[in-house]
Amino acid sequence: MFVTHARKLLIALLALTAIAVAGCGSQAISVPKTDKHAYRGAQLFAERCGGCHTISAAGTQGSKPNNEINTRDRTNGPNFDQRHEDHKSVLTAIRQGGFSGAVMPGNIVVGEDADDVAKFLDKYSGKSTD
Repeated sequence: MFVTHARKLLIALLALTAIAVAGCGSQAISVPKTDKHAYRGAQLFAERCGGCHTISAAGTQGSKPNNEINTRDRTNGPNFDQRHEDHKSVLTAIRQGGFSGAVMPGNIVVGEDADDVAKFLDKYSGKSTD
């Protein structure tokens, strides 16, 4: 009986820890919900790309600050607050796994999802918050 209660307590603590960690460093998406494709693109970007890329409109902070880039962290993707990408180049990067082919998985989003991410980045990237 003690083992059952201890196991339940452990599961509850792990769940709370996962929720707390998932919220670290995240911000809200600032794309209006009325901009359906860009908003959906921002959601997908936050879920699938935000660990390596920064863009304020999706509330992500995945890129390393400039003073940390020399660490050669392989998961450091471009900061899209600073770098603009157009629709076509985003789709190309999604299909081939980035431009350098280093770490980004190819086809991380496909079909309409990829198109929505491309629309989002085309519209909101390159708008530095500095």
